[in-house]
Amino acid sequence: MKTLFVFLMITTATFPVISQTRERGPWWPNALWGAQDQAGASNWITPEKIIKALTYAKEGKVYELGHPYERTMPMIATRSFKLSVVDTGPAAGKNMQLGNEEVITGELGQVGTQFDGPGHIGALIKYGDGTMKGVYYNGFTQEEVVHPDGLRNLGVQNVKPIVTRGILVDIAAYKAVERLSNSYEVTLADVRGALAKQGILENSITPGDVIVFRYGWAQLWKSPQEFNSNPPGIGLEVARWLVAKQVCMTGADTGPTEVMPNPNPDLVVPVHQELMMKNGIFNLENMDLESLAADKVYEFLFIFTPIRFVGASGSPGRPIAIR
Repeated sequence: MKTLFVFLMITTATFPVISQTRERGPWWPNALWGAQDQAGASNWITPEKIIKALTYAKEGKVYELGHPYERTMPMIATRSFKLSVVDTGPAAGKNMQLGNEEVITGELGQVGTQFDGPGHIGALIKYGDGTMKGVYYNGFTQEEVVHPDGLRNLGVQNVKPIVTRGILVDIAAYKAVERLSNSYEVTLADVRGALAKQGILENSITPGDVIVFRYGWAQLWKSPQEFNSNPPGIGLEVARWLVAKQVCMTGADTGPTEVMPNPNPDLVVPVHQELMMKNGIFNLENMDLESLAADKVYEFLFIFTPIRFVGASGSPGRPIAIR
């Protein structure tokens, strides 16, 4: 959730100094996909995974899981979105052809329903030699990643199309509330309780699945101030469970997906770090899960393809579920 050039100050108590170097550190090189990997958990999306995921589309009903992009959508800090339409000039040809084009300005990859790519979140840590380094997914350093003209490494163009099994975990329904309260941290007991209520076996979750959490927060989408005010979300306990399940991506109907602020006042968006920075597990924010929940659709074919903006930290998109 922080902008690209702001690092989270991490103490050595959080990331113990062991003798990490560019070649080896607390979360790099990636044990599954190697030291040069930039695709993260999208590597789980194999042809076999896609074929299996297609079996969840039995009726052909499509659910939109994202919000339309417009100026009035909730945005944090100085982020912005503006679309202006310009015509293409006077009528042309004997057929008097006319046309329109649009100019879009703003943080297109980090507003609205947004996908956080592998180069979005990092940490400032101490190397074994005492130097302080900014580090991202798979150990890529600040110098290797950040450039004003676009990320040198870990740009969103490296992420593979995500076509997989999706699982909705409806926490609001499990807690029997319209929406969760401000700053409520979703526990692992909540997640397991919701899965059991929905009839989904925890051991049915397989590598590459996408798990999205409904907190009931999309109901506030037209009230930006309330929407952005201390949303509920998962914490590190659930994040580490997601890592153990080897999911491809998670997401929710709030801006950060994780609880804000974190119950530990010394931590700022640690779930982002645990998932993306350490494990290459992506995050899809500001989803709309209301229609999916209304129909009690808990397993589905999930499709999302980040736009290949070379060097971008994130992407807009149109996630869909098909049952």
